[in-house]
Amino acid sequence: MLTRFDDFPIHQTPDPISTPSTGEKDFYERYWFNGYSKVGDMYLGVGTARYPHLGIQDCGISIVHNGVQHAFHASARANPEPSDLSVGPFNLEITEPMKACRVVLEPNDTDFAADLTFEARTAAIEEPRHHWSDGSRRIMDTTRFTQFGRWHGWIEYDGQRMEIDRTDTYGTKDRSWGVRPVAGGDNRGAPQPPRAMGLFFLWAPLHWDDMCSHYQLFEDTLGRPRFHVGAFLPAYDSLADNPAVEDPGVEPMHRLEHQLIFEPGSRMIKSATLAMTSLEDDTRHEITFDKQFTYRMKGIGYSHPTWSHGDWKGELAMESERWKLADVDDNAFENQHVQHLMKVRMGDRQGIGVLEQSIFGPYRPYNLEGHIAPAN
Repeated sequence: MLTRFDDFPIHQTPDPISTPSTGEKDFYERYWFNGYSKVGDMYLGVGTARYPHLGIQDCGISIVHNGVQHAFHASARANPEPSDLSVGPFNLEITEPMKACRVVLEPNDTDFAADLTFEARTAAIEEPRHHWSDGSRRIMDTTRFTQFGRWHGWIEYDGQRMEIDRTDTYGTKDRSWGVRPVAGGDNRGAPQPPRAMGLFFLWAPLHWDDMCSHYQLFEDTLGRPRFHVGAFLPAYDSLADNPAVEDPGVEPMHRLEHQLIFEPGSRMIKSATLAMTSLEDDTRHEITFDKQFTYRMKGIGYSHPTWSHGDWKGELAMESERWKLADVDDNAFENQHVQHLMKVRMGDRQGIGVLEQSIFGPYRPYNLEGHIAPAN
């Protein structure tokens, strides 16, 4: 089927742009954002994804403030036009590619509404292609880029309205596409024999006054790296000055290190020290993390028991919910994928950002056993 994009010279296969290059039903296109106040008392998450083979577009908005996490979920039949990123009252508009996006949630039957704009503070940084296999079948094959920015606008939830000020609110954009398993998956064929599958993933996009830093690490159950990427990125005050796609001022890093301390009785990270070394001059940079609170990624669908990604809920379905952070069971499966809002220090620099963890299965360096068993 032809779409508006077919008028541009961007095709990678002889098929129209609307036809994915793979028949994998789990093929997806996702936009994900976070945002947080500089003082560390608010966290905002926004996500939306399109599953062309499933015919589904879903989305979520979730905010933490005053010890409570509020969440909006929606799912609908995807529009055949891929440039239409709406889900009922929700819409994501690419106002300036690689520089600015606008998220609008019109008033609806839930208690959520919003009009938020993300403006890039750095150029985008391409991450290594992510591969993950379960035996002979590759179940994850994605490309992703990260970009740092600021937010402005407003959000309403639970009878409250919060104004978002560009000077006070940092954030991150994560854009990915490819194949990633969704709930249910393809259950055909013989059952897989038991094996020690595991996932150890850390991601720390951080804002500093004069730059941003990027840290991402994916290791196997023995602590061997599957991929990693680290960098320091120049920050820009205006969109006009931002190179957006490739920035020659990016300083690449290698030798990514981590020292984690877990909360008693769970796998939740309590505090951390991360380090990485400059490829240019071999300088080692160490960052210490002070946790403010934890955001559960289920707020925008990750591992959510009823609002998981790519799940057909009819032509249009919406719901909002909330929970107190103090009441969350840190040992439940749905609460294992999280982002911790962190104040950070690197030498004389002070900054803020998140440390995302997704740690499943055994992991020898920290003596983790079982699938989600607490740290020893």
